Amino acid sequence: MQLTATAWGIIIAFFALSMLIGLLASRRAGKSFSEYFLSGRNMPWWLLGFSMVATTFSSDTPNLVTDIVRTNGIAGNWVWWAFLLTGMLTVFVYARLWRRSGILTDLEFYELRYSGKAATFLRGFRAIYLGVFFNVAIMATVSLAAIKIGGVLLGWTPEKTLLIAGSVTVLYTMLGGLRGVIWTDFFQFILAMTGMVLAAVYVLNLPEVGGLSNLLQNEAVAGKLNFLPDFNDKSNLIVLLIIPLAVQWWSVWYPGAEPGGGGYIVQRMLSAKDEKNAVGATLFFNIAHYALRPWPWILIALASLMVFPMDAPQTRQAADAALKTDGIATIVQAMKTNPGSVSEEERAKVQALRFQAGGLTALRQAFPENLIPDDKIGHDLAFPAMLGKLPPVLLGLLIAALIAAFMSTISTHLNWGASYIVNDFYRRFLVPEASDKQLVLMGRLSTVVLMLLSALLALRLSSALGAFNILLQIGAGTGLIFILRWFWWRISAYSEITAMIVSFFVALYFQFSDFGQSLPDHVKLVLGVAVTTVAWVGVTLFTRPTAQPVLLSFYKLIRPHAGGWRPVIEQAQKNGQLSVEAMPPGKLPRELACMIAGCFMVYGLLFAMGYLLYGEWLPALAGFAVAAVAGWIIVSNWKKING
Repeated sequence: MQLTATAWGIIIAFFALSMLIGLLASRRAGKSFSEYFLSGRNMPWWLLGFSMVATTFSSDTPNLVTDIVRTNGIAGNWVWWAFLLTGMLTVFVYARLWRRSGILTDLEFYELRYSGKAATFLRGFRAIYLGVFFNVAIMATVSLAAIKIGGVLLGWTPEKTLLIAGSVTVLYTMLGGLRGVIWTDFFQFILAMTGMVLAAVYVLNLPEVGGLSNLLQNEAVAGKLNFLPDFNDKSNLIVLLIIPLAVQWWSVWYPGAEPGGGGYIVQRMLSAKDEKNAVGATLFFNIAHYALRPWPWILIALASLMVFPMDAPQTRQAADAALKTDGIATIVQAMKTNPGSVSEEERAKVQALRFQAGGLTALRQAFPENLIPDDKIGHDLAFPAMLGKLPPVLLGLLIAALIAAFMSTISTHLNWGASYIVNDFYRRFLVPEASDKQLVLMGRLSTVVLMLLSALLALRLSSALGAFNILLQIGAGTGLIFILRWFWWRISAYSEITAMIVSFFVALYFQFSDFGQSLPDHVKLVLGVAVTTVAWVGVTLFTRPTAQPVLLSFYKLIRPHAGGWRPVIEQAQKNGQLSVEAMPPGKLPRELACMIAGCFMVYGLLFAMGYLLYGEWLPALAGFAVAAVAGWIIVSNWKKING
């Protein structure tokens, strides 16, 4: 699509602003490790909150939501809405504990909480496993969305898209460190949300859509508008609502929604001025992330069902049945094992059936194959396809907004991953005596390498939702450890090593075995959680606990609720190492009450805004009333839990 000079000016100005912030922050960032990776531990809650929200608003997030809405309706978003529970748990229980620890990265926790060689191994291994491999996989999914957006809206090749957007991101991240990342996040989020709201308004008024009321009454979106799945459809109810709320939120480790906090969320909390600012930042993040931000994406996704309708259910069923016939199955197998033996006509026939079965025919027909390859066609493509309907100036603003979303996420992951490589591997194991100057240099070099690796992987991915499900499966069963390790003394480094290894190999088995590929994603998730949980609990009970001096030191520093630390406390009191006065008063019940209230507040706001869009005033008022009551409960308890 041809952009005007004004549109290009918006994009170029945004690039220039990002680079300027990186340059301004570079001198201060280069002073020390703490300045480069934690911005001197003096960040206010509102700036950190904006940074958290901007980071989780990546270029693949609208694509993912569009994929979900087109395939499972608005109710399908419970697959990530359910993570609000762990988000609020982090706000009211774990934010203070993390800030109280005084560590530089969350991986330092392992040698603070556990003892022996197992703790040392765990820290070093996860520095590479999370900081490099897992982190690169996440950045690749974000880069995949950028590839699709660049191809659809600008006609750029995947390589050109990643070269331009990735280069600017690497430069300002490398120069400015976390301080530069946080300040660019602030401006990037404002730009991104402004662009999304304007885009949603314009899309709703397209001739093909005909306004919000026409959209809500159109047959193409029938059955997609409910906030909850159909309770009469038991299979959908289990997949879309019960498993996310009953199992997924506490059992799965996923970046940005880690049970008990982790990753770049912890990095932001550790860089806060104090505990209150850490709590305030995470609360602001959860409200904005779940209640305020999704609706522009959802409206655009619904409109895409009118502009790029899915194939009729009968057509999809017939195509799916045809793909399973012996003749077509033979061709599909030959395409995998001996591609040269398959004619172009046979290949085209199989691809046409695949697109029909997936409801993707309209999207495939909308783009030339030399611009968007077959393996990049998915329902997530509908989002950039809808943006292609915008006028040039607004499109320029939206492209800048999507670039901002891409850069905010990538820059955070680059800085976070580099902090693991430098602090938890390079300094811990290779050069313990490294100076601050050397550490900052290594951080900048690591930033470049991580970007290159993620770009190479992105060129091989095809689906944002598929990648999301794989990441959920890899983390299945590990989440409960991250919740309990603060409050149950018996958990050890062996527990975490077991959970990490078992969940990874279970995910590989499900991904590549014939048995695993025959199972639905939700069944694989539950089985993965069950197998991993049984494994790590068994290992916990039958291996040596963490050494008493380490446990006591951790308890005195963190001051968690005493319930799960009774054996440690009793032993310390017996030895005269801990007085009754040193034990903190129990705030956990009040904190959990605030967590529940926080969930009601955010869900109330989320659904109230949706009902307002639907024009249903009574449910909207009920939603706002629930949010107001829940908010009052939080405010009335704020000083008591933060005192």
